[in-house]
Amino acid sequence: MTVLDVISRYRQTEAVFKRYDALVGECVCCRALFESLRDMAGKYNLDLKKLLADLESAILPTCSERAGKDKER
Repeated sequence: MTVLDVISRYRQTEAVFKRYDALVGECVCCRALFESLRDMAGKYNLDLKKLLADLESAILPTCSERAGKDKER
């Protein structure tokens, strides 16, 4: 998936990418929007596993909330 794919599907991940802006010294969404997560991590010498874990932590609470709402129905 590209950075754009992730943000488009999971809006809450935009905040994760913005936190990485300070770490890499530029706007990730501006400079790597069309790159895969693997390529983006390589471009900025980031730990891909940590990046994925950070993204998952932003996504999973939302998925859990949806699952709970579905059970209520």
